[in-house]
Amino acid sequence: MMGVLAGALALDWAVGDPDRAWHPVRRMGAMLAWGEAWARRDPRHLKARGAVLALANLGLAWLAGWALIRAVAWADARWALEGWAIFAAQTVLVWSCIGVRSMLDHAVAVLAALELGDLTLARLAVARIVGRDTGGLDAPGVRRACLESVAESLGDGVVAPLFFAALGGGPLALAYRAANTADSLIGHKDEAYAQLGWAAARLDDLLNWVPARKAALCAVVGAYAMRLSASNALRCAREDGPRQPSPNSGWPEGAFAGALGVQLGGPVTYHGVTVEKPTLGQARRPLDEAVLRQGLTLFLVASLSSAIVLELILWLHAR
Repeated sequence: MMGVLAGALALDWAVGDPDRAWHPVRRMGAMLAWGEAWARRDPRHLKARGAVLALANLGLAWLAGWALIRAVAWADARWALEGWAIFAAQTVLVWSCIGVRSMLDHAVAVLAALELGDLTLARLAVARIVGRDTGGLDAPGVRRACLESVAESLGDGVVAPLFFAALGGGPLALAYRAANTADSLIGHKDEAYAQLGWAAARLDDLLNWVPARKAALCAVVGAYAMRLSASNALRCAREDGPRQPSPNSGWPEGAFAGALGVQLGGPVTYHGVTVEKPTLGQARRPLDEAVLRQGLTLFLVASLSSAIVLELILWLHAR
């Protein structure tokens, strides 16, 4: 696996996240839509069927990745490619599971709209990366929503796929992405999905427990590299992160809040219902466009630090 993580990040930066029907995440979404229709045929056992759906989605994703690698390994041996075909296949699988470039592209679109003073466009842009209601957000609310999404994405969109790829290659990264996609699509707490998505949400919480905390540490490293407050980033992650409703997202969000000296969290509206979330960090400076731009740089630096650390661990393990 040495070099695969760096190669996947480089490919992601060069190509981004192609909006194509063959992309694995889109295939996972199609499968989940079919599975949801199957599960809702028997409302009496919706929770159990939701668990079957979540586990089947993860298992099939891993199996598809494993079968691909096995087939490529056979071709690699058959034509004496000396492992290069396997390397390429592993790199492509991991690339399909991470989202550095796509998150930055979306966040930059939000930032550009804010700098133009077009709040309507900014709300539409941030709606593409958050699950909350955005129609009533003011400019500070748009900035906060964008930065929180970027921070959370460091965990589930970058560190977690790389972490599982380091443990079990592309197939395991693909399995993680399947679980995370299931949580995004059906792991909601509203009445329609409370039963069906319960298992998907709990599975995603379990899989992200270690990566979320590693993402916070990567944000601390990134803050140090950028000469921001690394100590405050670590303190906010440890003190404010565990107070959030989610067992994981508060850790990288707290690290970002502490590093940048801003306050995140607070009231969020979902489907017309306002939820009061604990705050993260202290408002030592206003969350303006300059701070948001700094947060995007922190996201990129922390993403690179995660890949470097994991590659170093793999190199030391291989020696």
